[in-house]
Amino acid sequence: MMADHGDPCNVQEATYCMNGGTCYKIPSMNALSCVCNEDFKGSRCEQFQLSIKDSNGRDVGLIAAVVIVALLILVVLAAVIYYVRKLLKAKQQNQQNIQRQYWRVKPTV
Repeated sequence: MMADHGDPCNVQEATYCMNGGTCYKIPSMNALSCVCNEDFKGSRCEQFQLSIKDSNGRDVGLIAAVVIVALLILVVLAAVIYYVRKLLKAKQQNQQNIQRQYWRVKPTV
């Protein structure tokens, strides 16, 4: 693969690119440029990057966002159900206590 508007570097300049990148000389700017292998990036191919097999990165981010929002909704829903059940149980116990007191026979002295 040939870089746009570039010529291959000579043997001494070829060491400019790291990690197996291909060196090209850009005569109009008197500068060296690198074409990196798939797993590297940077001006000299010095940064390792993990390969992404998905062609559209936005889909992965969208899926992650939907999963996070769904989990948050489930947590909030579980908390609401817990507190509603707790209130209903307290109300039911309160009614049972009132019924016990109503039917209780008070001793007369």
